Amino acid sequence: MKVIYNEKDKFKFDTPTGVGLGNFDGLHVGHMALINTLIEESQKNGLESVVYTFDKHPENILRKKLITPLLTTVRKKIQLLQETPLDYLYFDKFDEAFSRLKPEEYVKTVLVDRLNVKLAVAGFNYRFGYMGQGNTELLKKLGEIHGFKVIIIEPVKIDDQIVSSTLIRNELSKGRMDNVTKYLGRYYSITGQVCGGKQIGNTIGFPTANIDPEDYLIMPSYGVYVTRTLLDGVLHDSVTNVGLNPTFGEIKKPAVETHILDFNENIYGKDIEVFFLKKLRGEMKFKSVDELVAQMKKDVQNTREFLKLNG
Repeated sequence: MKVIYNEKDKFKFDTPTGVGLGNFDGLHVGHMALINTLIEESQKNGLESVVYTFDKHPENILRKKLITPLLTTVRKKIQLLQETPLDYLYFDKFDEAFSRLKPEEYVKTVLVDRLNVKLAVAGFNYRFGYMGQGNTELLKKLGEIHGFKVIIIEPVKIDDQIVSSTLIRNELSKGRMDNVTKYLGRYYSITGQVCGGKQIGNTIGFPTANIDPEDYLIMPSYGVYVTRTLLDGVLHDSVTNVGLNPTFGEIKKPAVETHILDFNENIYGKDIEVFFLKKLRGEMKFKSVDELVAQMKKDVQNTREFLKLNG
């Protein structure tokens, strides 16, 4: 799979393409149904398959004071799509000028002239062009005018819920990791470089690997989680706290602190990925360090028992 950043590459396709349209935040099971259809139909019709999306969420450009928290970073999207037979992942720059393109202009200048589209695949609620004026019906009409086929993917439902990024964000904010895993089709994860913390974990016998997640990335609800941590290609059992450390004086930005079980190596500066399996409890403020240590021992024991039962 080739990754294209249009702002830098100014790339135009000479060969005909099948294009998947959307923001694809989360790359959840609904998104993957769309992308799998795109790949299959493109292969069937001799087209290069292209996922066309943006390096920044459009809402975070247009609604400057009301930020949409993200489920996936650009790097995670690339990693996940590299596991598919997709030919191209195309990141365009969304800015104020782009947002003013009328639906007809967007289709002509971007899809037809730049992407050489012969097949467009979009979700049932896809909107495009200035103020989201374009919908799937207009996309079909413009496809007829410009000579490309349009496939609209029906909503994917799990337990009578339409899977969407908004639904997953809501479940994450409540710590319902079972549902998050179902809707994503994988465990939710946070990636980052291990950085220095207050070293409190070392002094009480529970050293932690602390990471500073990328801006805009959504955090699970505050509390303690059963996790697995990927380090140097190896998955380790772990328990992770997400929150503001109320016992030791609250911090301004949520911390992600992971205690890797049966592990005691210096990994400062290394990249790790923390996968969230289950929420054990909410965030708590303890009256003493002894009380905190006693609870952490319980958290570790509960983590071991969960992982033993759930593989």
